[in-house]
Amino acid sequence: MSGSKTPTSSSKRHVINQKDIYTAQCNLCKKFRLIDTQEEFEEITHKIKQEPFDCSKKANLSCDDPADIEYDSSQTWVKYKPNNPKTPEGFKRTLELRNDYSKLDSYYITPTGEKLRSHSEIAAYLEDHPQPSGVSASDFDFSSPKVMQETILEFIEQQ
Repeated sequence: MSGSKTPTSSSKRHVINQKDIYTAQCNLCKKFRLIDTQEEFEEITHKIKQEPFDCSKKANLSCDDPADIEYDSSQTWVKYKPNNPKTPEGFKRTLELRNDYSKLDSYYITPTGEKLRSHSEIAAYLEDHPQPSGVSASDFDFSSPKVMQETILEFIEQQ
């Protein structure tokens, strides 16, 4: 469901962030469409089973228009599970691609800038920083999207 650019060096972990590309595949024509923001992408993936994405959900777009991006190995692509929970307001979800491109690790950045890696860390943070909106540890999902192996560049696989 989403593609992200591959880093040019395997010496650093690649963090998926605002400069990366979010896409959704049209349920009707199967073309990939660019999604403007991580928040919009999370909204689409959160309810994808109940409301499948199609080209008409984007302004001035139809299945007759060319694809925004092609699924190929010019970038490393990842596939999200359907119906992922949205990131609670004030928090930011980040994903870090492992050096060997085998998996993405999921983290949350808190409103105070702390990086949390597990439900227990989230629970401890929420205990120390009660959220006005009633956010709980169960509102966070640490599952990772699947790295699509066929889109990993050959020179990276050989390292």
